Amino acid sequence: MASLTLVIPAYNEARRLPATLRTVAAFIPSGPYDPVEVIVVDDGSTDGTAECAAELADIVELPAAKFRVLRNGRNRGKGHSVRRGMREARHEWVLFSDADLSAPLEDIELLKQAVEAGPFDIAIGSRGLDRSLIGERQPPYREFAGRVFNRNVRLLLGLNFADTQCGFKLFSREAARQVAEKQRIERFGFDVEQLYIARELGLSVAEVPVRWNNAEGSSVGALEGMGAFLDVWTVMINGLIGRYR
Repeated sequence: MASLTLVIPAYNEARRLPATLRTVAAFIPSGPYDPVEVIVVDDGSTDGTAECAAELADIVELPAAKFRVLRNGRNRGKGHSVRRGMREARHEWVLFSDADLSAPLEDIELLKQAVEAGPFDIAIGSRGLDRSLIGERQPPYREFAGRVFNRNVRLLLGLNFADTQCGFKLFSREAARQVAEKQRIERFGFDVEQLYIARELGLSVAEVPVRWNNAEGSSVGALEGMGAFLDVWTVMINGLIGRYR
């Protein structure tokens, strides 16, 4: 049985973390990985997220997992948090999952099957390949912005994925290390940068349809979302001048 590191970036998630960590604790014994470690990366939260996570580790009992809370000290961005968690990962496979678990942990089995069948180095969850799997949808303006963003990614970077932004991605440990080493973007355009780096390094990526339900309470503001569009241009320029080689 393969081993797994679960990386959860968290910024002001004290309200949602209790349900998330209870779900993680319930999933671990029945999941396809053993051993499992859980890394919560607190991105300079102001609501006691780190303390909440540390307390919950004892309350929900994660006997099959090693549990760590990493603190960024100040708000650095989701990309920084994911990169830090990936670099700290100790196990054979590394799953990055959003703190709200919009994609259910059970669907990691779909990612695992994809990487084994390929074989692939990375498997990314996708909302775009089979939209019938989406339960609770995003507001229409967010869906529209997502489609425009995806078109920009395809045109400017040649990354022909239906969905680069789903927070549910599985890496081999070596792929996670290589990608994290070259990653530069620290905020919300980091998903695109990671996939671009993977292509530059010759790593293989499978896109897998997963179930997904929009969770209210996102900490991503409109300005930060627009920043992801600018990040696409940053990735293109970095690629042209050879920063990812």
